[in-house]
Amino acid sequence: MSQRYLVAGVDGSAGGRRALQWAAAEAQRRGIALHAVIAWRWDTAPGSDTIGGNEADEAARVLSVELASVASNSGAAIERYVLEGRPSDVLIKAAGAADLLVLGSHGHSHRLQQVLGSVTEDCIRGAACPVVVIPARNGG
Repeated sequence: MSQRYLVAGVDGSAGGRRALQWAAAEAQRRGIALHAVIAWRWDTAPGSDTIGGNEADEAARVLSVELASVASNSGAAIERYVLEGRPSDVLIKAAGAADLLVLGSHGHSHRLQQVLGSVTEDCIRGAACPVVVIPARNGG
């Protein structure tokens, strides 16, 4: 029998933070593990002459900061994953056998991509498991 788990996408945003908190509470409620996943890439800004070498370290730092806010309040077992790749691809793959993928939205608009963000939209379209999207803030 395989381990049951939830996946939460982490990106350091307010919506991502709320999603991580919700996912930790849900994992605890279900009595299953939480896989906190952050993606990083070796991309450079257009016109840049150098490739930054600290993307993975920065992603790990962001993940640690975000998890510090939920780890003490959650009884769920939390596993950390810092994975290289396009964020939506990384999250879809990480959630391949998950019970649920939990993501944060990034704002409000009449257009789907602006409401959810392109990563969230890609995950909704590509994930094999149910996806829960937590709004960036209450009431809006």
